[in-house]
Formats: sequence, C-alpha cells, structure tokens
Amino acid sequence: MSCQSIPKEQPVAGEYVITINSTCDLPKDWVWERKIPVVPLNCTIGDKTYRDMYDLSADEFYGMLRAGAMTVTSQPSPQDAMDILEPILKEGKDILHLAFSSGLSGTYNSMCIAAEELQEKYPERKIVVIDTLCASMGEGLIDYKALELQKEGKSLEEVAQWVEENKLKVCHFFMVDDLNHLQKGGRISKTAAVLGTMVQIKPIIYLDNEGKLQIIRKERGRKKGMNKIVDMAIEATEGKTPDMVMIPHGNCPEDAAYVAELVKKKMGVTNIMMNNLGTVIGGHTGAGMIAVVCMAEHR
Repeated sequence: MSCQSIPKEQPVAGEYVITINSTCDLPKDWVWERKIPVVPLNCTIGDKTYRDMYDLSADEFYGMLRAGAMTVTSQPSPQDAMDILEPILKEGKDILHLAFSSGLSGTYNSMCIAAEELQEKYPERKIVVIDTLCASMGEGLIDYKALELQKEGKSLEEVAQWVEENKLKVCHFFMVDDLNHLQKGGRISKTAAVLGTMVQIKPIIYLDNEGKLQIIRKERGRKKGMNKIVDMAIEATEGKTPDMVMIPHGNCPEDAAYVAELVKKKMGVTNIMMNNLGTVIGGHTGAGMIAVVCMAEHR
C-alpha cells in the first residue's frame, strides 16, 4: 500500500531520493556512507528520549537493557518527517519513502501525513510513501534492493512498483531469547513468560502478510532455535539460493556468526549482512534476539 498511486507508465528516471526509517536496522556506517536520509523513530528510557540509529551505540543500549532498563518507543511525528524530507524537495528532487510496517507502528501514517502536507507545498514534486509491511532487516533488505535498482537507472515509479510487487516475498524468522520483553509488550502472558524462561523456551516469530508478528513455534534451547530459523529459511526458499541474507541480532555477535556460518553451509549464500537491532526493535525483543531474513516466492 502506498499513499500516492503509482502510475503504470514508466517515465525516464529522474532525480529522486530513497528515504527510509531507522527501523530498517541497516549498519549505520553503511547508511551514512551512501548518504541515505533516515527518519528515526524514538526510544525513551527513564526520562530521556533517544533517536533510533542516531543517539545510542549498540553496546550502550544493550548494556542498559541487560541492567534491567525498560523502554518505550514512539513513531516520528509528521513534523519530524517533514524536517528530513523537505530539504530534498527544496533541491528539486523527488522522494520514494519505504516505511516501517503499518502492522507494528503508526509510522507509515505519520509519513503519509507529512507527504500530503509537503505535496501541497511542492506540487511539482513527486512524493511516494510505501508501507513495506517489513521490519528490522526485512525492511533493510527491501531498502537494499530498491537502492540497487536505483543504481541500475530505474525510475522512481519502476522501483516503487517493484517494492509493491515483492515486499510480501521478504521472509523474517526471529528467535527471541528474552520472554519478559514479549510479555511486557503484550505478546504472551506473565505466567507463560515465567514458565518458558524456566524451561529455556525460545519462541520463533515471523511477520505475516499484514506485517504483524506471529509466534509460529517454540524451541527448547538457544542452539536448537538458531538451527531452526535457518531451516525455516531453507524451507521458505524451496532450496533456491537467495542473493542476499540479512542477520539482525540483539547484541550477540558470536551467535550471529554461528547462524551466518549455517547460512553459508546450508543455503550456499555468501552475501550476508549482519547488524545489531536498533533501539526500537531491540527494545521490544530484548538482548539475544537473532533472525534470518531473506527473499522467497512468498512469506
């Protein structure tokens, strides 16, 4: 779904900028090196609010979580989005924004409100906002692919159409380590969290076609859970080798490296990107979460 219709005709590619939300969880250095504008969500810990991707390092943030800090997250306001998008329009460029899943946040609506206000101010410019129905590095994978298409010379309309046609092919398989974060987020009961923690239950979660999180199975033990998410990715891709796999994790690089090795051996994939979850996604899943994200024929 996009808040501006995408024309079927494909004009010659003009100058446009692909913008993203911080919840894509792409490596900060990778993003800044490519000068990709990022509209951040926010994370509040105690009485202080931090901009996701901008203000806290992974070590600082996960150090707080491991010390018992609880987080509250919030979407960007339309004005926050306008502050980042408007300079692009002033330069005479169009915008394609790839937004965080509407199934998890009101961010897409905020981006649409910002786009509508800016469209009135800059009627000669194109502003398209797409609900990716993806999260974390699933969102990041869509961003990565869109940027590759832009580099190939595809127009804003062509890239937007590709995203709409392919976003539900992005598969997310998350293994959550800390059940207490799921309980505080309302995903499971307090009793289930306590009992599950005692017996080392690790929920496996995926994003459905509405971009919402669903617990689809439970594994006993962390290593079994890590093996399972790789097996689920293999099943989803039906034995075909994806050209890219992304592995987001909650500040557990050794486990991420273990999963990456499994992906190389079992899936034959060498193009792998790993990164820490940011403060918004990480605040909901906790330290120790690990995931495999790839494209298949469908979720």
